[in-house]
Amino acid sequence: MKNITLIILTFIVNLSFGQTENVINDLTIKNDIISQRQSEIIFEKARIFPNHTQISIAIIKNGKINYYGIIKESDTISTIENQKSVFEIGSISKVFTSTLLADFVIEGKVKLNENIGNYLKTSIKNNIEISFVDLANHTSGLPRLPINLDLTKVDLKNPYKEYKEKELKEYLSKHLELSNKGKNQYSNLGAGLLAYILSKISDDKYENLLQNNIFSKYDMQNSTTDITKIKGKLVTGLNNEGKEVPNWDFAVLAGAGGILSTIEDLSYFAISQFDYSNNELKLTREKTFEINENMDIGLGWHIIKSQSENHWYWHNGGTGGYSSSMVIDEKSKNGIIILSNVSAFNPNMGNIDKLCFELMKTLEKE
Repeated sequence: MKNITLIILTFIVNLSFGQTENVINDLTIKNDIISQRQSEIIFEKARIFPNHTQISIAIIKNGKINYYGIIKESDTISTIENQKSVFEIGSISKVFTSTLLADFVIEGKVKLNENIGNYLKTSIKNNIEISFVDLANHTSGLPRLPINLDLTKVDLKNPYKEYKEKELKEYLSKHLELSNKGKNQYSNLGAGLLAYILSKISDDKYENLLQNNIFSKYDMQNSTTDITKIKGKLVTGLNNEGKEVPNWDFAVLAGAGGILSTIEDLSYFAISQFDYSNNELKLTREKTFEINENMDIGLGWHIIKSQSENHWYWHNGGTGGYSSSMVIDEKSKNGIIILSNVSAFNPNMGNIDKLCFELMKTLEKE
């Protein structure tokens, strides 16, 4: 996700069709759920992935939700009911962290332009000031990851696991440095820090804030940051070769990518965005920064200036065993949500975003 615009505008993927010539298309066409063209797009984008891949899709048309799931087994792609299956959603978690921030703002607990240092007991190196909005729209100048998280020394199968509150406090007090402040610089650290601060303000855990302020409100019964609390079926994450990999524990940086969810739950959250009376969600979609001529950013959401007159609100995510993508159009009440067990390190993971946007375009044409 280093170059988000590049992903959207070019969808450069490293396809190796020689390995997929014999993949069998056993997808079922359901007229009330999916069209022939949509089925073709799904097969085209999915056939490159390894066996045991699952992709769970929500198709929202005029506010009505339909689900379509696929699985690849023995080089055959078939349909499967997996809307209640649980996946890691990766960086889509940032939208939820920013939604918590919006809730805090609406309730008067914080202001977007306030300095986060006012709410931390931990000392900040050189009294550097960073605002809440800086963290939510990636303009703080913070790096992608903290300097004291050395990826050469951690277990890359679960890289964030040992980065806890002690390490974050040490970073803030001893290592904090900003570069390109005021410019868009994607930061997992920033989103994780935002969740940490909101937890400190409320004197509650990030998980509890999500459950009490978002998940319970939107009937997201199978969403959590605590893998031990999963009620539904957890889909196992895969590496590039289709072998099982462990789930990631984001520890103190959970706000950057630690949520597990289902497309059913995410669909409920998505259609809630179409309620114009919901000031909390509306605030997250308001433009806070212009990235370039094709994209703005709100609080968490990336705002794509699509070819139609409407804006698309988008985020994607990726972890060691999963990739996700979610886009909504509040005016047309359309949306596509995709969860998968395709690794973020799979060279073809860009197909997940491409699938998301191509399916979204089919909704505009119908």
